[in-house]
Amino acid sequence: MTIKLVAIGKTDSKNLQALIDDYQKRLKFYVKFSMDLIPDIKNVKNLSESQQKVKEGELILSKLSQTDVLILLDENGKQYDSVAFSKYLQKHMNSGIKQLVFAIGGPYGFSDEIYQKANGKISLSKMTFSHQMIRLFFTEQLYRGFTILRNEPYHHR
Repeated sequence: MTIKLVAIGKTDSKNLQALIDDYQKRLKFYVKFSMDLIPDIKNVKNLSESQQKVKEGELILSKLSQTDVLILLDENGKQYDSVAFSKYLQKHMNSGIKQLVFAIGGPYGFSDEIYQKANGKISLSKMTFSHQMIRLFFTEQLYRGFTILRNEPYHHR
């Protein structure tokens, strides 16, 4: 199984990007992981919130294949602690799927089309974080999940 994170926009902070890169490098020992960043939509001030979500949704859908399992990182999704998230990952690995795709939407969330296509939703917190921070938090939790599955000490440092 491979795991892909799809997100809108780039990470502006070099420090934040360095941390994300570090966890991406660590993940290579456990799973094939990639991050697919979709450039910000141009001229958003001429678009309504709904139009922006639709355009972003089309771009997210263009990154998916027919067999991908899509999980949205969404404030209304199910919350997991780290151990439960590791079990969630294991369940997907055991299911035989080829690619598990997690998506971070744009500033207004996801379009209806994306919600209809999604196979699930996960919330990382009840708090609101920048989309750039979510990339780091998610990548770290993914790494943590795999160390838990392998019974490695990272989780209890």
